[in-house]
Order: sequence, then structure tokens, then C-alpha cells
Amino acid sequence: MLRWRLLSATLIITPLLVLIVADFHYHFGAPGIWLVPLALLVTAAAVHEMRYMFIGQNLHPSSWSVHAGAQIVVLTGFAPVLRDLIGSTVPEVLFSTHLNWPLLAVSLATALIFSAEMLRFRQPGQAVIHVALGILTVIYLAVPIIFLTALRLHHDNRWGMAALVSVIFVVKMSDAGAYFSGRHLGRRQLAPRISPKKTVAGLVGGLATAAVASLVFFQWISLVIVGSTREPTSMLGSLVYGLLIGSAGVVGDLSESLLKRDVQCKDSGTSLPGLGGILDVLDSLLFAAPIAYFCWVISLVGP
Repeated sequence: MLRWRLLSATLIITPLLVLIVADFHYHFGAPGIWLVPLALLVTAAAVHEMRYMFIGQNLHPSSWSVHAGAQIVVLTGFAPVLRDLIGSTVPEVLFSTHLNWPLLAVSLATALIFSAEMLRFRQPGQAVIHVALGILTVIYLAVPIIFLTALRLHHDNRWGMAALVSVIFVVKMSDAGAYFSGRHLGRRQLAPRISPKKTVAGLVGGLATAAVASLVFFQWISLVIVGSTREPTSMLGSLVYGLLIGSAGVVGDLSESLLKRDVQCKDSGTSLPGLGGILDVLDSLLFAAPIAYFCWVISLVGP
């Protein structure tokens, strides 16, 4: 199992690093441009896995409307990237507050999902459930991805890249810390009814790893990205950041476990041997991204 985990992790990390480096150095004046296709692909895969879990319980939210709604929401998060590409030919007011566009997109996605159920409605019974599941999918998956986009676009190219890498690095190091500490030290279960394999030792190990990883990132790694002349984030800020997004990652992980437990599905998919599906990898980031964005905006970390 560990061998497959490491292999799948390598297959994920390698292309991700290539895209990150390309987006950092060769973004054509529009930081984030290389991440657009990645975000759309990941969203499509995650939506597919959500529907796969629902179908196992004979629940069938409209495929086209949920996919379209999620893609629209994610795309609007990249509105500032479009502005940077086309320059001054579009009025600045259209992109002045880029998080307004995703809010509009969520409303449009909701309307699409309702419309799809109207078109196929034949008899009472499941329309409301399908609408609810479709909206849940869009909000649960697409909205957090917008915050990952917002982190990449934070402040400038260098700090934006540092913000994005920070949340991925800290959360995934926390996941690894939780896995190994829980595997070797875990005795007492954390949430036995939701995820029997998660332990209190795993929780403590994951949070400790998140704090250390955050400290390492902001004291050393971030300086490589933003320049060694910049003052590093305070040790206290680094530790608080790590604990906050590490905790959010735990909630995200348990939230996906709740979904899987309720629909009686072991993994969200089988595309990544040893890890499960895309959603099994993404789950902790989904709740950590908004918290990370908040920390950067209030300058707990960063400039």
C-alpha cells in the first residue's frame, strides 16, 4: 500500500511542479495562466467522482448542469488572469473585485441545476434531492478552488506563488504526518463512526507536522520564492498559520469521509492506486484554502 501511495504521489507531484515552475517563470504577464487547465481538469474529475458516489445510492443529479456549473464557477475565479492577458481593452470595473464574479457564477450554476431538473421532471420524489446534491457538489468543490486561485493572484507574482505553494506544502505535509503517526502510534480512534482508521495520535502528529512545515516554509522556502532580501514571516505567525490550515485540512478530510460513509463508498475513485481518487487527495485542501486565503489577506503571513 505504501509503495502505491508513493508512486501515485510522485505521479501527481511531478507534473504539478512543472506547471508551477512554468506559471512562475513563463506566465506571459498573466500569473495563473498555466493553472487554468489544471483547475478545470481537477474540477471535472472531482465532480465525476462525486456523482459516482451518489449513483451508488441510486441518486442521479444532472451530469451536464453540475459539470457546467462547477466549470463556470472555477473559470470566473481566473477573471483577473483574463484581465492581465487582454490588458486595457476591458474596463477595469469589470475585474475590480474578482471574487464578485464567482458569486454571480454560483447563482448561475444554481439556476442551471434547477433548469436541468425541470427539463427531466416526470413525477415527485427525487427532484429536490438532485437539486440539493448538485448545488452541494458545486459549492463543496468549485468554490474552494476559487480560493486556491485567489492565493495564486495574491499581491504579485512572487508572493502569489508563495501563497499557493504554502497551503499545498503545509496541508500535504500534515496529511503525511497524520498518516505515519497514526499508523505507528495510533491506538485511540478519533471518529470511529466516520473514519475508523483515523486516530488521536494521527491528529496530533498531523497538526505538529503542519506547524513545523509552516515554520520551515516561511523561514526558508518562501525566501527562495520571493527573494532572500524580504523579511521572513514571524515564527508565531508561521506556527499559527500551520495550525489553522492543518486543522482545516483535518475537517476537510473528515468531511469527505462523512460523505463516503453515508453513501457506503470506500474511496471516491480508483484513478490513483494507494490514494483512491482525485477527491481523496483534494479533500483536505478544500477547507484549508479559504482559511489560508484569510490568513494572507489579514497579513498573518506574507507581505
